[in-house]
Amino acid sequence: MRHEQERFFIRTDGNEVIGAGHLMRCITIAEALARLLGNRDKICFLTAEERSEELLRSRLSGQDAPEDGGSFQIVTLGTDYRHMEEELPALESMLRRETSEVCILVDSYFVTDVYLRNLRRYGRVWLLDDMEQHAFPVDGVINYNCYASVEKYQRLYQGGGTRYCLGSRYVPVRSQFQKAAYVLRPEVKDILVTAGGGNAGNVVPQLLKTLFGENCHFHVALGRFHTRWQEWGDWERKSPRIHLYVDVKDMASLMRKCDLAVTAAGTTVYELAAVGLPFVCFSCAENQERLAEYMGEKGIGGYVGAYHREPVKVLDRLREQVRELRENYSLREAYQKEERKLVDGRGADRIAQLLAE
Repeated sequence: MRHEQERFFIRTDGNEVIGAGHLMRCITIAEALARLLGNRDKICFLTAEERSEELLRSRLSGQDAPEDGGSFQIVTLGTDYRHMEEELPALESMLRRETSEVCILVDSYFVTDVYLRNLRRYGRVWLLDDMEQHAFPVDGVINYNCYASVEKYQRLYQGGGTRYCLGSRYVPVRSQFQKAAYVLRPEVKDILVTAGGGNAGNVVPQLLKTLFGENCHFHVALGRFHTRWQEWGDWERKSPRIHLYVDVKDMASLMRKCDLAVTAAGTTVYELAAVGLPFVCFSCAENQERLAEYMGEKGIGGYVGAYHREPVKVLDRLREQVRELRENYSLREAYQKEERKLVDGRGADRIAQLLAE
């Protein structure tokens, strides 16, 4: 098979500004690719800076290697993740030394056409893209969002030969989210609160202040890049109803402890859908808006608006929707039914097959 003579590179970053989502989904894809190949030696992560490398190593350290052994290589380029063309000299020097065929998966909002064209001189290039705004010079595009439009990609690429693989069948959820289905409980006693791996707008304190009047336990999941989580240690000490979790490794187990989730509309939405935990979502940034709106339009989850545009209105709607869901078991059941249709847990395996073809 072709992939037996091929080397795979995954270019991605994560920090307190862009969060951890890009890194986490790439780790999931790398694990699926390693299972397909039978070892990890053929896979190399490329990052701009040490912060990304630290997160990668912390997450990979708990993973089980395949039977054939091996480990992922990580190369830190020592550049600014926002200016990717600056890393081309070092990256091209490394790629020129490769004796195998090369496949490169890129996951960054900061890519440019110049950057991607240069990479294509050394092998096949695939791009994770969830913006649907530009025709990139790549061999393939993966947009795993449920709202991804075939017609829009057809217009963008106009038969140019780029392959595009779209829809939630490609959502790369980790294996922990594929276990036994979640069973709804009759009452909402425990609420999961999360806003992703970053610290956008410091939204978590506002969520807690808004919801604290509800007689529930609040399980607050904060990413490792949420720089102000220490401030909330006092809340946890003063209230037995608040429980903080920082840099959670087993998010699926935490979800299964809860009866409802309040979340920003990032990858967590798909993880909640895989588990089957009903949720209310909002957007914290422009790139989350379409997913959050889609969840509400399709009745997959509650939707309360764009926090980064109208925070006061969003918090008011959140209070109302959480109260409604606590009182309405049938609505939570309906949300769960729609969630079940969204994610089957095999997305990372499908992406791995694309990369190895």
